[in-house]
Amino acid sequence: MTTPQQHPEPRADQTAPQTPQTQAPHTPSRPVTTRPGWWPVVGVAAGTALVASLATFGVTAALDDDGSAARPASVASLGRDESSTTVPVAGSSSQDPDWQAVADAVRDSVVAIDVRTQSGSGTGSGVVVDAEGHVLTNDHVVGDAVDGGLRVTLADGRVYEATIVGLDPTTDLAVIQIQGAPDDLVPAVLGDSDELVVGEGVMAVGNPLGLDSTVTTGIVSALDRPVSTTGGDDETVVTNAIQIDAAVNPGNSGGPLFNASGEVVGITSSIATLSSGGQGGSIGLGFAIPANLADRIGAELIEDGTAEHAFLGVALSDGTATAEDVTRRGAVVEQVTAGSPAADAELATGDVVVAIDGQPVSGAESLTAFVRALPAGTEVTLTVVRDGEALDVPLTLATREEKSATPNQEQEQGDRDRRPRGDLFDRRSGSQGEQGGQSEQGQRG
Repeated sequence: MTTPQQHPEPRADQTAPQTPQTQAPHTPSRPVTTRPGWWPVVGVAAGTALVASLATFGVTAALDDDGSAARPASVASLGRDESSTTVPVAGSSSQDPDWQAVADAVRDSVVAIDVRTQSGSGTGSGVVVDAEGHVLTNDHVVGDAVDGGLRVTLADGRVYEATIVGLDPTTDLAVIQIQGAPDDLVPAVLGDSDELVVGEGVMAVGNPLGLDSTVTTGIVSALDRPVSTTGGDDETVVTNAIQIDAAVNPGNSGGPLFNASGEVVGITSSIATLSSGGQGGSIGLGFAIPANLADRIGAELIEDGTAEHAFLGVALSDGTATAEDVTRRGAVVEQVTAGSPAADAELATGDVVVAIDGQPVSGAESLTAFVRALPAGTEVTLTVVRDGEALDVPLTLATREEKSATPNQEQEQGDRDRRPRGDLFDRRSGSQGEQGGQSEQGQRG
């Protein structure tokens, strides 16, 4: 049984600060569900010690009259990439990707995040979304930071203090802002995650184990993969994630996933691991929050620091239903909340939801994830099996007023689209699309 794990900077994965030579990846302590667990991948220094061997050699320098070899210098432009490559990257496509050009084009949009909490410290990743210095990342990376406990390091090595703008534990997204942001920030460009297709090439960039600007490539292994993680505040995150085989490790959390054009199509957030306890590394099963969801939530967080979520109003469990001599997996309605959209649509205990807007539902988490990806006020059609007969039930999702309870209970959340798509990121051309589905679970860090 695999145990999923969130890669970026898990809050619970933090330990007391140690020296880089001895610090090991943190072991998240947040609760994991019974099925394969997903853990946030957060780095806390290097889990494996990296030792540099320095050879001693002689250097001959011409000395000034005063005996000093020192000369006036500037640190302002150190590490800057003067490349003219822009997004979308010319000559790179999903059919013929040029990952070297993509890496060159997007490097300056990705940042490393250092976090101090009451229990220790850790590292994560983020992506610059505008010229004002807003950075999109995971809630589990920055949500437990103490006052003055956030620092952002740009790709060229410049370091800035940062503050939290807004947190959304329900989707595991957060926005922070660089203080005194420089005027040469390079915001990322948003692609369309709905256009992704299974088998398409993708590139993850982040700060695994404190190794900033690390690039890994792979493909989209599946889409709409239900992944469940649990935070320290008991808020259960259920996402129809993008599954990838690109290597992501502790510290990658909150970093961007790019398509072959150099556009952001996801925010990496968790990995699966074979380890039953502790935090492991990549085994080729990584997960990212779709960029379209991240764009909407991020825009709401920048607007007023909060995000709203949709509400269906049911308690669910996993099950199967048979209609027309065909048996399918689905989400079994165990309870309907009075006055909710489900009640208004006359959903009943024992109904089995097998699809939403024509997309198959594989269980309780699958339906939850579909609803969470939608804004409140969205009209949807549920395909329900009741007493051996398949029915289409139209309804309109409402706005959730309180946090939902536990996994497979009071599930269904989405996000209200208060700002037009594109307000968070610069959006240009899109990517490519399809769907997957099955249930995975895990834990945030």
